[in-house]
Amino acid sequence: MLGIGAFKQRLPRPEEALPGRDTPLPLHNVHFVNGQPLRGEFAGLDVLDVALGCFWGAERKFWQLPGVISTAVGYQGGITPNPRYEEVCSGLTGHTEVVRVVFDPAQVTLETVLRTFWENHDPTQGMRQGNDTGTQYRSAIFCHTQEQYDAAIAGRDAYQQQLRAAGYGDITTEILFPPPPFYYAEDDHQQYLAKNPGGYCGIGGTGVSCPVGLGR
Repeated sequence: MLGIGAFKQRLPRPEEALPGRDTPLPLHNVHFVNGQPLRGEFAGLDVLDVALGCFWGAERKFWQLPGVISTAVGYQGGITPNPRYEEVCSGLTGHTEVVRVVFDPAQVTLETVLRTFWENHDPTQGMRQGNDTGTQYRSAIFCHTQEQYDAAIAGRDAYQQQLRAAGYGDITTEILFPPPPFYYAEDDHQQYLAKNPGGYCGIGGTGVSCPVGLGR
């Protein structure tokens, strides 16, 4: 999944960004693993968007988490509306590859979802994740509530101490509230590793545990 624009190490300026399109990409609105909808209102559930590298492997980490009702992959944090995968990989949309996590807070805590995020990638790597290089692989948390934002900031600060003690540098994770627009990726990318069990997965953590309670 090495992007065709893997050399891109900076976000595009608005005048450099691809124009995109007004119409969303087609979406088969059924989760391949559990049959839940990918897009909807999700009444009574919480939604959090996270970017931790290649979204193929990242999504699997969350659909396997008890209490997560649905997941979907998409593009977020950039300029180009309704981008295609190849456009995101060019580095000329400004988006990062994101997993939308829909979870039941009565079954899994926000802290557990965030801990899964922090511990399954290296959040200190900037515009890359492992061998995957480019702006589309940058780390990010796009929060839907003030509570999520506060927890994400607290988690970052607590995890930074643990990482620094282990010899890592500064966390580069982008944390935003309210979230920027989320654009669903093409059907082929949704639940990719369930459809392609031998497919590429570049997700790997630092081996450093995130503190229980995330500093809250």
